[in-house]
Amino acid sequence: MNRVDPLVAYKAFLRQAVERRPSGIRQKLAAAFGTHPSFISQITNPALKVPLPAQHIPTLFQVCHFTPEEQQRFLDLYKQAHPAQAGSIEELAEGERNVIKIVLPNFEDAALRREVEVLIREFADRVIGVAKHAWRNGRGRTK
Repeated sequence: MNRVDPLVAYKAFLRQAVERRPSGIRQKLAAAFGTHPSFISQITNPALKVPLPAQHIPTLFQVCHFTPEEQQRFLDLYKQAHPAQAGSIEELAEGERNVIKIVLPNFEDAALRREVEVLIREFADRVIGVAKHAWRNGRGRTK
């Protein structure tokens, strides 16, 4: 009986999922992971033993817009390949629900980049403050 290597199985699934996305997705993943595009080629190549680090899974799902079914299938395959990381994968998925990542363009001007980051953080803090205030006053709760 030919049993497929679990690492090969999840990498093949990942390759197919990435290939079904619009062009440029590898570049977007590399930027979101903070890596080089060649790393994306390595983690999606079933012939290579380079694994996808678990901390990148939530970002992968977000950037590639994985459906819930795709997420579950990928996680099932990933857990077979890396059974010792099953608990940490669940923790990562739980923690990422409260995190929003914004990919910024490569600014040539470092001062401009810092200014943009400050503006985004200030805006986010204001929005969160409004939401917390509404929550404390009973708005925004499900009934």
